[in-house]
Formats: sequence, structure tokens, C-alpha cells
Amino acid sequence: MRKPLTLGFDTSAAHCAAALLSGDELLASCHEDMEKGQAERLFPLIEEMLTRSGTSWNDLDLIGVGTGPGNFTGIRIAVAAARGLALSLRIPAIGIGTAEALAFGLPRPCRIVVRLRREQFLWQDFGDQPTAPAQATRDELPPGPAVAEPRFGIAEGIARTARLRSDQPQPRPAPIYLRPADAAPARDRGPVILP
Repeated sequence: MRKPLTLGFDTSAAHCAAALLSGDELLASCHEDMEKGQAERLFPLIEEMLTRSGTSWNDLDLIGVGTGPGNFTGIRIAVAAARGLALSLRIPAIGIGTAEALAFGLPRPCRIVVRLRREQFLWQDFGDQPTAPAQATRDELPPGPAVAEPRFGIAEGIARTARLRSDQPQPRPAPIYLRPADAAPARDRGPVILP
């Protein structure tokens, strides 16, 4: 009997990462560091990974996608890609937070800390009840459990967490933002659309 194939991917930081699981077995993974260009690279990167593992888009059963917090544009790229793939392939897509993916398989309690831009860090504590993700400088981190080193890369953690959640109905993937966007919406009133 064929094991379900789970694709996990993330573009929430200066990278483009993907992983493919067959059941609990990692078939393939890739991680490319990049400051920009994730939108152009994501689909070719996944296509190359699927080809190397002898699978295709139509073989996929589940998508896990990184929802941040992280880079605004990067998060939107991944979430839009996951929603589009889920619709076209008629399979579920599940959004997974950055810290949650990196905490996969770690003993609890633990704290995940991820460096962001501008000397800021994403942190989240995991125990009986996980805290909400938060942002702070290194000096502003509150006392808490010991900082843990992830067992899995971001994309594999996303795929494994999505697989665990797939037995329950999940909301559509949506970005997790900790602060407002740097760009402001236009102040001008939009054009009138005629019927």
C-alpha cells in the first residue's frame, strides 16, 4: 500500500526550502539561502525535488506550508503557492508556524529562538500549552525554558507537523504577522467598478 506523500515548504526568511515525506520517511529535501527571488525559485525547486524522488505533483496527498512569522513578502509567496496548489490538486494545505515547525520532535518544555532582521528574534515557548510567537531583541527575551536546537530543518518540520494535524479539519493557511507591514496601503480611493 502506498504511503501518503506530504510536501512541506517555506519562504518566510532568506531561503527557499522544501521537503517531501512518504509516510514518516524523508524522501528528499532542499534548502537554498537567498535574499530575494523566492517567488521565481519555489516551483522549480519543488519540481526538481519531486523529479529526483521519482514522484510528481499529482502524487501529493498533503501540503504543509510555513506561515511565519518572518519576511512579509516571503510568507505571502508560500501561502499563496500552497493555496493555489491545494485548489488545483484538490488536496489539503495546512499552515504551520515557524517556531512550531522547528520545535517538532523536541522534548518539552523548550524555547525556540530564530534570528530575524534588525537585531530582532522570534521566540516561542513550548510546554503543556505553547505561548504565542513573539518578537524581541536578545536582551529583551523573558526568562523561560532552555533554548533548544531543532532536530529537523524548517521544511521537514513543516511537513511532519502538517502530517500530524492532517486527521482533523484545518483552516486555510494564513500568514502570521507580529507587526504591521512596512508599506502602507494607498490613501487614494480606489477606482469605481461599474457593473
